Amino acid sequence: MKNAFQKTFITKQQWLAWALSLFLLGIMACKTDDNISEASSEEELEETGTLPADSTSRLRITIGSKTFTATLLDSPTATAFKAKLPLTVSMSELNGNEKLYNFPSNLPANASNPGNIRNGDLMLYGSNVLVLFYKSFPTQYSYTRLGRIDDTAGLDAAVGTGNVTVTFELESKK
Repeated sequence: MKNAFQKTFITKQQWLAWALSLFLLGIMACKTDDNISEASSEEELEETGTLPADSTSRLRITIGSKTFTATLLDSPTATAFKAKLPLTVSMSELNGNEKLYNFPSNLPANASNPGNIRNGDLMLYGSNVLVLFYKSFPTQYSYTRLGRIDDTAGLDAAVGTGNVTVTFELESKK
């Protein structure tokens, strides 16, 4: 009788372990590749200040006679932004640290608080305000990241103190 009880108990333990393993596997399978790609891009952005080259697109930003290159995230927001390119807009001055443009229609947004804004960040505020930051500062606001200018040397001078005309276009592949 004792042996029969031990066999039954072991079988129940094995079944419980199998069920728990299956449950954990199911939970892990629910995370999509899109979420993993975007999350890893965001983590690398926070850790290194740069974006991974394999999951991005290159953008050319022209302000007056100065041209900057930027790297866009691989995200639904950046994809919707790229669909609007090429785009030449008048960007308004705000707070002495950013230029903004109001899109006439909404883009998909996934806002979060970055904690700190960096010179050269390109973000979406709300679901229709494109923001180009030209100074670094801490923030309490939430934004959806689009990307970042690779080399910000001269950005502050190029944007100036008032409204500015900016052209955004995808870089052509060589």
